[in-house]
Amino acid sequence: PVCSMGNSTSRLYSALAKTLSSSAVSQHQDCLEELDSARLDPIDPKDLLEECQIVLQKRPPRFQRDFVDLRKNADSNHRPIRVMQWNILAQALGEGKDNFVQCPMEALKWEERKCLILEEILAYKPDILCLQEVDHYFDTFQPLLSRLGYQCTFFPKPWSPCLDVEQNNGPDGCALFFLKERFELINSANIRLTAMKLKTNQVAIAQTLKCNETGRLFCIAVTHLKARTGWERFRSAQGCDLLQNLKSITQGAKIPLIICGDFNAEPTEEVYREFSNSSLNLNSAYKLLSPDGQSEPPYTTWKIRPSGECRHTLDYIWYSQHALNVNSALDLLTEEQIGPNRLPSFNYPSDHLSLVCDFSFNQDPDRLL
Repeated sequence: PVCSMGNSTSRLYSALAKTLSSSAVSQHQDCLEELDSARLDPIDPKDLLEECQIVLQKRPPRFQRDFVDLRKNADSNHRPIRVMQWNILAQALGEGKDNFVQCPMEALKWEERKCLILEEILAYKPDILCLQEVDHYFDTFQPLLSRLGYQCTFFPKPWSPCLDVEQNNGPDGCALFFLKERFELINSANIRLTAMKLKTNQVAIAQTLKCNETGRLFCIAVTHLKARTGWERFRSAQGCDLLQNLKSITQGAKIPLIICGDFNAEPTEEVYREFSNSSLNLNSAYKLLSPDGQSEPPYTTWKIRPSGECRHTLDYIWYSQHALNVNSALDLLTEEQIGPNRLPSFNYPSDHLSLVCDFSFNQDPDRLL
């Protein structure tokens, strides 16, 4: 059943009411993959944002974050491509497994938390959206984002920990969304990552898109590597497997590449070095916010669990530095904004911060390879 969105007769409520219930999702997943979004009325993003704000009116206002201009030369003639990376926190894990000891359960209510997530997405208007820990794909993100003009792809984990939680909404996984008016899908690959030749529970999606404005091809990938301390070698093996797949898909970096993900790895880990030193000539976009352009942010996730406070840099947007420029990047929340109880909170729906970058194509990429 669809939950009420408050007293007002809400366009968001009616949009959600037209989608199938959670129980139908598990029974009819194959049919839902084929859901024809063309038959659903488009939604005006401003209307949806307004409806989210009505639902959230008792919560504190959204944090303000600014874009930092990173352009080194004159503007490109073309509109930049805005890419958003975000581990949104699976609802089942937030409520049932993650033990955010300073976060009231009230702050995690899905009826409101989904509006906080949507509000964040609508505020930054990404052309491409890469999400991890998505467990409400079929009943929330696919129906709504398809009506906002996105083409949507979801690849669940084979054995999602969400399924251990009572009253879960199915498995979590990675999801990739791109605006159909800006890009054409050329090729799509769902990748189940291997480690030491064994299939693992972690996945990736890689799609080759054609930019309608420039005619240029590029590849966008989203992944979520294995969590926890003690699994560093495992993550390294998963990273190597993903890089091998991407080398094949991009014909050895002939096609520019953007990789978004929660790598569950600090910059000191081997998997980070593998991406930094790859023959695909990758750089991490958020390093460009540091004074020397060489240091990652101090954190992309900050939470308090029973074991103590966890403040780590785990989330990245990698890109082909020979073929793409980073025009700007969204600054992170400050410690003061995050507050003493850390994340998630009534202000912010996830324990991970969203990362957002604007990219443009280099005019002569081959020269720099």
